[in-house]
Amino acid sequence: MRIAYFDCFSGISGDMTLGALVDSGVDPQAIVGAVRKLGLEFDLSFETVRRCGFRATYARVVAPEEHAHRHLPEIEAMIDRAELPHRQSDLAKRIFHRLGEAEANSHGIPIEQVHFHEVGAVDSIVDIVGAAVGLDLLGVERFQASAIPPGRGSVVAAHGRMPLPAPATAELLRGVPLADSPVEMELTTPTGAAIVSTICERFGPLPSMTVETIGLGAGTKDLPGQANMVRLFVGTVADSPDADRIWVLETNLDDLPGELVGYTTGKLMEAGALDAFVTPIYMKKNRPGVMLSVLGTEASLTSLEAIIFRETTTLGIRRYPVSRHKLRRKAAVVETPLGPVRGKLGWLGDRPPTFSPEYDDCARLAAEQHIPLKDVYQMAHEAHASSGAAPLEPPVTDDEPKPHQSHGHSHDHGHGHAHHHGDDHHHGHDHHHDH
Repeated sequence: MRIAYFDCFSGISGDMTLGALVDSGVDPQAIVGAVRKLGLEFDLSFETVRRCGFRATYARVVAPEEHAHRHLPEIEAMIDRAELPHRQSDLAKRIFHRLGEAEANSHGIPIEQVHFHEVGAVDSIVDIVGAAVGLDLLGVERFQASAIPPGRGSVVAAHGRMPLPAPATAELLRGVPLADSPVEMELTTPTGAAIVSTICERFGPLPSMTVETIGLGAGTKDLPGQANMVRLFVGTVADSPDADRIWVLETNLDDLPGELVGYTTGKLMEAGALDAFVTPIYMKKNRPGVMLSVLGTEASLTSLEAIIFRETTTLGIRRYPVSRHKLRRKAAVVETPLGPVRGKLGWLGDRPPTFSPEYDDCARLAAEQHIPLKDVYQMAHEAHASSGAAPLEPPVTDDEPKPHQSHGHSHDHGHGHAHHHGDDHHHGHDHHHDH
């Protein structure tokens, strides 16, 4: 499996990501040509620079100064008009939407009312869309990253001085392990945080991998005693169970009839939950109750939470990300003496696949033939063992497309766009951090 790993020892921003992608071998002209379709006035170039004595690629965006702020629908419409390949446009919009949600949560306003400051400026739009294009063109199956250092100190944003991490960055890095850094400045911008939190399925040490290329993306400023860059390792890992990151929603209920709990789990499954289940618990004052747990993709969280709030008496929902390993799966069918039975093939690497019959098919045949359900299951397994299962199309999936597939930030590591931000991690705020 081909993967990419972001080593964010000095943080990450939009332009640092762009530089690392080009330094890893992505065609810079392909990125430039794609962002040109946005119809904006800018100049994007890639330069070889040195940071703390080490060579790296710096993405420089020069754009005229603007004073108007763009809203999310305007930016999404701009991306749609560019008619980029679906994976690239979808990732770019997901990054902006993630930024919009972070800003909305920070300010307590609806996402439609969020207006992006520097992140809605031309240079930041170029960084985000260019990164989405480059991430897709990199051609990997999985993205991972190290722990993320937000930096130390404070920044002056459009709404006043705030300690680091900036509010939007903090929202974006929920559930992501953070790392300390002695550097007194903003190292990770909202754009960089949105990128890694959107595309990366795992955060931790460098995995056991065979490295093919190492891309170095530079920030604007040359920091004393620390190379201001992000490293992008691209290579392969041995076959292992498929891994991704999903979310868990939980709430405790002690005042809801069982019928309503069952109804709620049904509605959650209909709305796209990967699973929904109930665990008996004892709550305060020894009251018997249940814990409702829901598994879902990040894209489904808003709708799933809305159902829980609407259908139950809960006043709050816990949410946290979890890593998941799973076998690769494909829909299949076996021919039994009673008729065809659909199911799923699951396999790891080059090991023989296992077959899991679908309950509905087995239950229907058991009822029609007036035989025990377990006998139908046994026939299905024997049919697979003797002659195998015929794959069906499309493959079975219980999730959204992988982040890398749609490839999917707004405040850049400000890394010095000639938009006169003066800093490297220029995160969409009016700060002057000079990363």
